[in-house]
Amino acid sequence: MIKIISNENMRKSDENTILNGTPSKELMKNAGHEIFKAFNWYGNILIVSGSGNNAGDGYVLANYLLENNIVPTIYVIKDKYSNDGKYYFDLIKDKANVIINDLSKISFNSYDIIVDCIFGTGFKGDVLSPYKEIINEINNSKAYKISVDINSGLNGDNGQASLAIKSDVTFAIEAPKTGFYLNDGKDYINNIKTLKIGINNLINPYYLIEGNDLLELFKERKNNSNKGSYGYIGLIGGSIPYSGAIRLAEMANSAMRAGAGVCMLATPKSLAKIIIPNILESTIYPLSDDGLYIKFNEEEISSFIKKVKSIAFGMGIGNTDDTKLILEYILKNYDKTLIIDADGLNALSKLDKNFLLNSKAKIILTPHLKEFERLSGYSIDEIKNDPVNLSLKYAKDNNVILLLKGPSTIITDGNLVYVVNKGVSGMATAGSGDVLSGIIAAIVASNPDNLLLSAAGAAYINGRAGELASIKNSNITMVASDTANNIKNAVEEIIKNK
Repeated sequence: MIKIISNENMRKSDENTILNGTPSKELMKNAGHEIFKAFNWYGNILIVSGSGNNAGDGYVLANYLLENNIVPTIYVIKDKYSNDGKYYFDLIKDKANVIINDLSKISFNSYDIIVDCIFGTGFKGDVLSPYKEIINEINNSKAYKISVDINSGLNGDNGQASLAIKSDVTFAIEAPKTGFYLNDGKDYINNIKTLKIGINNLINPYYLIEGNDLLELFKERKNNSNKGSYGYIGLIGGSIPYSGAIRLAEMANSAMRAGAGVCMLATPKSLAKIIIPNILESTIYPLSDDGLYIKFNEEEISSFIKKVKSIAFGMGIGNTDDTKLILEYILKNYDKTLIIDADGLNALSKLDKNFLLNSKAKIILTPHLKEFERLSGYSIDEIKNDPVNLSLKYAKDNNVILLLKGPSTIITDGNLVYVVNKGVSGMATAGSGDVLSGIIAAIVASNPDNLLLSAAGAAYINGRAGELASIKNSNITMVASDTANNIKNAVEEIIKNK
């Protein structure tokens, strides 16, 4: 796992390091030196600096370039400096080609490399003039673009940006920032390289999931085992208007190949007749319906939930009164792992929160932004502004694991936070969430003791399968079944690392 940190975490960790005896000037020197060592510098180099410590890192870099007979150009946007930054600026101001507050002297296309040292992690809000014009010029240039610590214009906590540097590489100081992976972050950063400079005491970090972290979810299977050893999973959903959702969740490539032993598909009788010819490995469990949607029948639901180690509920089930009744019953009577998705989340938003708090089940919720708005009462803007903390609070207050879907996925139980940055823009299509629910149900059935990692692992597999699908297709033309068809490959990538 890779530690990722909030702006406040970075600030406090920085303060603690200084209080424990490492001067701030030394940390700045370490940053500039590590940046210098991390890249094979060539050609004409422009360092664009603002007025804070981020600019100071650039001045240290310039000094190391000069010591190695490379003379950079330093463009200082405003004749203003932090205390440490001024110290290092004075070391290079008579040696480098320094231009202060005169944009007319800069031709951005004449440089091979542009180093972005404009704003640091403290930046919030919109980019205003003259920074707006400068960032646009940098983005439109043909130069290789390097951002120091964070892309200028990007919010380090939530990844929002009205405008930011689009970097070829971002050198993250000590740890990547949370905003690299959220909202707009992934659209501005092509590559991240973390540089350690001696900052310690990273307080309550979040964790970016890597494939190696998931090996424990795929234990070696014994010869002396059977299909029941690996989990009977239940998928409850589907309707005539939304027949594809439950089929995607069921697909052998999503549920069975993610590790389930048996997939039991509970769906309306009218839909079961249609999909039976396409079902090979799974077991169909027809439910009473009104010709379109499932009708609540206590005896049927009771019998079904006794058979399975995990349930994914809601995919394509329809936003009906019976959906709400079925969910109420499951929450009251099921005592294993329940994943609630799609119209299941819509039904949940109409229930009293005590249904969650009093449930015997271990609950995983998988909302996208709009669904989380309905569940939490926070507006979409509020969620975008503070996705991690609001996810933490909701999970803790409601005793659930929350998996908040977006450009990256936030997974939290109210204490730990995992982030999964796998996935591509082509997954922003109908059915992607249904595939994810099938994977979660399969993995948690055989890994009930670590549900947080299981949920994160499912998000990783889903995202990685989407990435593999986009190689064969394109982000414009791919569909959810393309992702499902690549789950086998995503799982095998993880297993081969054993």
